[in-house]
Amino acid sequence: MENINIKAPRDDKRTRTFSWEEVSKYFFLLCSVLSIFFLLLICVFIFKDSIEFFGKLGVKDFILNDSWAPMNQPPTYGILSMILGSIIITALSCLGAVPVAIMVAAYLAFDCPKKFYKILKPGLNLMTGIPSIVYGFFALTIIVPINKSIFGGNGMNILSAAILLLIMILPTIISMAEASLRTVPKSYYSGSLSLGASHDETITRVMIPAARSGIFAGIILGIGRAIGETMAVILVAGNQTRLTLNPLKGIRTMTTNIVLEMAYAAGDHRQALIATAGVLFIFILIINTSFFIVKNRREKND
Repeated sequence: MENINIKAPRDDKRTRTFSWEEVSKYFFLLCSVLSIFFLLLICVFIFKDSIEFFGKLGVKDFILNDSWAPMNQPPTYGILSMILGSIIITALSCLGAVPVAIMVAAYLAFDCPKKFYKILKPGLNLMTGIPSIVYGFFALTIIVPINKSIFGGNGMNILSAAILLLIMILPTIISMAEASLRTVPKSYYSGSLSLGASHDETITRVMIPAARSGIFAGIILGIGRAIGETMAVILVAGNQTRLTLNPLKGIRTMTTNIVLEMAYAAGDHRQALIATAGVLFIFILIINTSFFIVKNRREKND
């Protein structure tokens, strides 16, 4: 009897799946490479003119000088007041936002009834997506008049800007902190209760410390948004290039300075604004690196 070789049918579905996996893998690889390429391109654009400008003026005269008068003869380019303004507004907003965000995140993760959670959570997500200019108009019509009625002046000052940024960064920190709290094993909670701790003690002394890595990440994102915010701060900060620690005085941040003057800047003036962006870039990099080092040291100590 003649032997007949019957070939097994080809698994087209499996072949198709494998090819799509390959396409997806290379697509995501391309996206990663492009992300790194664009980041390097931004760095080259910023630091090329920044280094050239620093060679003309000097880093010390640019960073430690508080006189910004590009239209004077001779012009002066000093951004110390703007660096201080960015630090003060960011610090005040974060000092107010971080404790509130952690408490709200703990409430959403452990105590919030489901029917309220279905309302509060979408509301927080909606706040995250609101354009910054809308927040700015809100502050201009609500926060600034209240500030003016209580403290006098025109109400456009460091305090108004800090309150505005506090509201803007709250949803980001709350979302990250809540997600981190929900990843903590339930056994931590039940174990703490079984040892005699109360519900509040368990949350503050066990659950929140266990979730600090994700909370730190949320704080870093909040600081990044606060220090990089521009359009909303322009409307309420007063935009005066002065060196002051008084929260009731107007001040200008690095980001607002770039936006306000880039449209008509040319020559050294334009390079000075790009150098301001370079200082801001380095500033954010230092903050992120510092938080990363602190977080790693705490994890090693634990």
